[in-house]
Amino acid sequence: MQTAPDLPIVEPESNGKFAQYRTEILAGLTVALALVPEAVAFAFVAGVHPLVGLYAAFIVGLITAVFGGRPGMISGATGALAVVMVALVAQHGVQYLFATVVLMGIIQILAGAFRLGKFIRMVPHPVMLGFVNGLAIVIFLAQLGQFKMEDATGNLVWMTGTPLYLTMGLVCLTMFIIWSAPKLIRSIPAPLMGILSVSLIVIFFNIDVPRVGDLASISGSLPSFAIPDVPLNWETLMIILPYSVILAAIGLIESLLTLNLVAEMTETHGGASRECAAQGAANLVTGFFGGMGGCAMIGQSMINVKSGGRMRLSGLSAALFLLCFILWASGLIEQIPVAALVGVMFMVVIGTFAWSSLKILHKVPRHDAFVILLVTAVTVYSDLAVAVVVGVIVSALVFAWRASKRVTARTELREDGRKFYHIRGPLFFGSTAGFQEMFNPKDDPDQVVVDFMKSRVWDHSGLQAIEALTERYARRNKKIKLRHLSPDCKALLHKTGSLVEQLPDDPDYGVAVDYDDYDED
Repeated sequence: MQTAPDLPIVEPESNGKFAQYRTEILAGLTVALALVPEAVAFAFVAGVHPLVGLYAAFIVGLITAVFGGRPGMISGATGALAVVMVALVAQHGVQYLFATVVLMGIIQILAGAFRLGKFIRMVPHPVMLGFVNGLAIVIFLAQLGQFKMEDATGNLVWMTGTPLYLTMGLVCLTMFIIWSAPKLIRSIPAPLMGILSVSLIVIFFNIDVPRVGDLASISGSLPSFAIPDVPLNWETLMIILPYSVILAAIGLIESLLTLNLVAEMTETHGGASRECAAQGAANLVTGFFGGMGGCAMIGQSMINVKSGGRMRLSGLSAALFLLCFILWASGLIEQIPVAALVGVMFMVVIGTFAWSSLKILHKVPRHDAFVILLVTAVTVYSDLAVAVVVGVIVSALVFAWRASKRVTARTELREDGRKFYHIRGPLFFGSTAGFQEMFNPKDDPDQVVVDFMKSRVWDHSGLQAIEALTERYARRNKKIKLRHLSPDCKALLHKTGSLVEQLPDDPDYGVAVDYDDYDED
């Protein structure tokens, strides 16, 4: 997956630690500025107070920055989680949301403890391409809401006339500054340059365009500890458990896919299970401090990486800057024009979308192209978790179908009257029907040998197919013997009490390397 060529990634400066730390802190400041409207907007989506979103962005961002599996990643309140929370808040209130976030955190911690993060490697590359494309479109569509304004009756309508032209002009100016700034100065992240430049222009000339303060006031105090005010009984658990499981799954999927994406861009490795545990700990704490929970944010992570953020310092700085905005600098931050932040997010969209996928759609196998488009569409019209699950299932079914077609047999009739079937390809649930059709017990001699030198039995369906084949020959008083079975298949046949006869001189050999269960963290 390639990054857009007109959106250069800033590499950390190599002229001393001070320059590197400066880059990290400025990247964190840029991310914090972009986090404010996002957290407020997602709080509105979930139906809670803006500070609930901002507290989540601060706490989740802080804990994952320190303990997460991938330095450079940014976490906070996200839209993927907010759309699930809205039904819970509407029916049961915000206190049940806090309890749900606590349980969500516990589930994610358990996922980390049992090293479930390693299963993210089962996500095929076409699913990843569809994921980033769909998420880029979602980020783009989310920004369109900023081109609406209240009319005289208080209803939101699309901008027209001068307000629209001013907003569009400021958005384009921000994008131009972000594109051109790295060519002139590299000591300040380009997104930060765009935000500051456009903000100064708007404030100096008093341009009448929507500002962050028009969304909501971000002024507040330090989040305080409180146990969610819900009854501690079975009924409460039954209410929050389904939401907790869904939120935990969505949060982990988005976080782990973002981890892989950032690791690919920075050519580094991240700890999947460590990220699961860090996300869980962050949500556990957030639920006790009045936050709506969160997960990794691909948009802000892209801003951070493209601004030069590579260390944990950038994520830590972003969280602390956000807290400073809430406590002391709300009046200043509320003067930032929304158009400047929209311009930053539009550049994120350009950098996130895998443009190379459009060029290869007609070159890759048709089923891979279909998966890319399918995951993209489901991400846009449903949610990330459903899209990834659908993509993995479709990819797995396609693989199973193609693998089932690979089972073939070469027959050999020897001078002693025995007939050999040399099997090639995997024997599993998808290929058992084809496997059975290869044999002809009616016309075969009394002695038949099935050679698995170039085959491997993958599952119980394969074992059952061997048993059924033996019975077919036994009904005709003919014997079938197996040769070159892998050690694990022999063990399974022995455990199931199989009466299938194996040749005594069957040598040990390795069909494939059996790796111990391990985590690449």
